[in-house]
Amino acid sequence: MYVYLGEDILVKATDIIAILDKETVKASKDMEALLENSNHEMFQQNKGAYKSIVITGNKVYYSPLASATLKKRSTMIQEF
Repeated sequence: MYVYLGEDILVKATDIIAILDKETVKASKDMEALLENSNHEMFQQNKGAYKSIVITGNKVYYSPLASATLKKRSTMIQEF
């Protein structure tokens, strides 16, 4: 299953390591340092401000969607 992160970006749900709230990251100097020193490729959407950060194995995405919304989407089970 894929999770829509906003602005035409889809990420495989099993690839997601963490979904972080923007305010939580800003409040933690350690988290800011981790993201700044990361070797991950960064994807920041250009259309507006971000509300959450999604970390995968090799990329970091800045999403305009709330972290709670992304969490719900990542744990949904599709029924066919």
